[in-house]
Amino acid sequence: MPDPLHEKSAPRSVTAEELFQGASEIIVWHAGVPYRLRVTRNDKLILTK
Repeated sequence: MPDPLHEKSAPRSVTAEELFQGASEIIVWHAGVPYRLRVTRNDKLILTK
């Protein structure tokens, strides 16, 4: 019988369109530190501190 307390669930999935909502960059806060997530001209994602 599976143990629900130790089962791993699938990671939450969102699209870039949902995250960016028309913007080309967003700020993601992690542990009190802002990180800049942006879409490049070549449609790649870059995360910088």
